Amino acid sequence: MALLNHTMRFLFAQRMRRIRKAISQPIETQNSLLLQFVNQNRHTKWGKEHDFRKIGKYGDFAKNVPVQDYESLKPYIQRMMYGEKDVLWSGAVRWYAKSAGTSNDKSKFIPVTYPNLKSCHLRGSWDAAAMIYDRRPETTVFDGKMLVMGGSHTAFEPFPRTRYGDVSAIIIGNMPPVGNHIYSPKMDIALMANSEEKIERMAQSLIGEDMRLIAGVPTWTVLLIRRVLELTGKDHLLEVWPNLEAYIHGGVSFTPYREQFRQFIPKKDFLYWEIYNASEGFFAAQSEPYADDMLLLMQNGVFYEFLPEEEWNKEVRTAIPLSEVEVGKHYAPVITTNAGLWRYVPGDTVQFTSISPYKIKVSGRTNQFINAFGEEVMVANTDKALAETCRMFDALVSDYTVAPIYFDPQGKGGHEWLVEFERAPEDLEAFKHWLDANLQRINSDYEAKRFKGMAMDRLSLQQMPRGCFHEWLKSKGKFGGQSKVPRLANHRHYVEEILSMSAKC
Repeated sequence: MALLNHTMRFLFAQRMRRIRKAISQPIETQNSLLLQFVNQNRHTKWGKEHDFRKIGKYGDFAKNVPVQDYESLKPYIQRMMYGEKDVLWSGAVRWYAKSAGTSNDKSKFIPVTYPNLKSCHLRGSWDAAAMIYDRRPETTVFDGKMLVMGGSHTAFEPFPRTRYGDVSAIIIGNMPPVGNHIYSPKMDIALMANSEEKIERMAQSLIGEDMRLIAGVPTWTVLLIRRVLELTGKDHLLEVWPNLEAYIHGGVSFTPYREQFRQFIPKKDFLYWEIYNASEGFFAAQSEPYADDMLLLMQNGVFYEFLPEEEWNKEVRTAIPLSEVEVGKHYAPVITTNAGLWRYVPGDTVQFTSISPYKIKVSGRTNQFINAFGEEVMVANTDKALAETCRMFDALVSDYTVAPIYFDPQGKGGHEWLVEFERAPEDLEAFKHWLDANLQRINSDYEAKRFKGMAMDRLSLQQMPRGCFHEWLKSKGKFGGQSKVPRLANHRHYVEEILSMSAKC
């Protein structure tokens, strides 16, 4: 295996040269990618409807193709799932990533073409690994085994040649041969549909392995780690896997989980590496150790535009090109990909931390915020406030969600927090006080609404039974590798559902 690690270090050095070239010419690289997509798909149904033959530059594209949401693309995607060719992208598309739904549907089905799988999802994974090796050349990940927490996939019953599932499962199922050498557990366990049974089988099969790297959504990784420690009777993970070097995470903010992982892995120089991968594509990856932002990947099958905050809720939305973004502002990405997503809004929100090179932070979701009283609270605010309060009280949080409490008869509103603790604070009342105070310090709009309790009361917090959020996810059919609890909502639907089933947990 030492030879493999040496070989991969050499290959990653070559890959870094390509990455650096792309980020040194970001606008040229992006525009070239866009025209390549347009020219390859003039003959498709979408290309004909939007007159691709007349598109010769970005301005033509923005004029001919409106900004899309899933509902507008859904009829095309449905035809593709039944085997029709040349609809949104050239040829037939066999694979579809199942993602969280819209207000009208339980799930979205995102096309994953072969070019998208190869030059976006898989390339992004290798690019993230290259950045780790670039900044930590002594890394020996390929001397041992890697664990990737994934989901499952299945046949689309009306047209079984089509398959759908978690994008992680699609990637694992199409992994190149070198991946099969170093990946653990075996595919029959990795792609199991029953997540509870899979976690048990994974934990049992991994105990004797020489694990060097773990990758996955924190929520499900925590469940696996807990089970491994229960089975082994060890105090922390390094007693099980002493050569463990890195954890690659994405999907949700790592802030609420960071302290919990430090206890799982008590190693000062342990490497935490963030990636921004979604069903729609692999968009960005951390490029420096201990950084809190990620490098936007320029040549990985995605053309980027951005919606300023004031455009998010308009019926007709105007996106701006990458060249016009500003540091510190909130944007919703608009993506055009080699999977046939044309000017599509995935629903995330980001902030740029740098424009030379282009680096971003994921700040939340366009539909995950609370602004019931003009407080404009976003996920990044609640994550940070919760993490700081946990540090103050030596507490650990497994999951949480927040919703508004609408005006009472006296005319005041507030926020209701449902929190599941891994380790609860000794004084929950004091914890609530400081959580509210920390959120005021982080968000000036929330502070203004909380001033002397005139518009909003102090937040309410209910401690949820352990496992309650997972039970709720299962009840929604979302117990899987990429499923996660919504952090914020500007309504009470999630909170009421979770509260109604909490007595059963």
